[in-house]
Amino acid sequence: MSDSSPREPTSPLPERRTFLSRASSVAMATGLVAGYGTLGAMAGRFLYPARPRALAWVFVTEAASIKPGNSLVFRTPGGETVAITRVGDTGRAEDFLALSNVCPHLGCQVHWEPQNKRFFCPCHNGAFNASGEATAGPPAEAGQSLSQKPLRIEDGLLFIQVPTERLGGPQST
Repeated sequence: MSDSSPREPTSPLPERRTFLSRASSVAMATGLVAGYGTLGAMAGRFLYPARPRALAWVFVTEAASIKPGNSLVFRTPGGETVAITRVGDTGRAEDFLALSNVCPHLGCQVHWEPQNKRFFCPCHNGAFNASGEATAGPPAEAGQSLSQKPLRIEDGLLFIQVPTERLGGPQST
């Protein structure tokens, strides 16, 4: 004899519990992998720092085109902005000063004020003398200066030594 009574449908609760249990286990494992992966990446960057960027001498302009007391803004192949100021008139590389155009305090653009013979940062009234040393504002309080780039003159042409690629990888064209 067969039992012809209808069977009760199986309850979906065990399947739902199994699913939620497995889903939470996968979520926890994913979180652990992501957390330890991030830690590993940070440790790797600490233990194996980036290689120094390649430097090259890049043509800027004819040395005679910058008059004493004047400056020009030069954008390097790596995208950095540099202020080149002529401070002397002997015809040597020492007549010129190439300073980063970025304030070390918050990264604002500084500009040369010939009437005041200084670089000025409008963000927080930071001021730097003609040599790039901070004289006023937050950069002076922190003892920060504008970074300097090497220059040379060859056959009356002014060259600057700068990285030729952007920080973080090759530049896109």
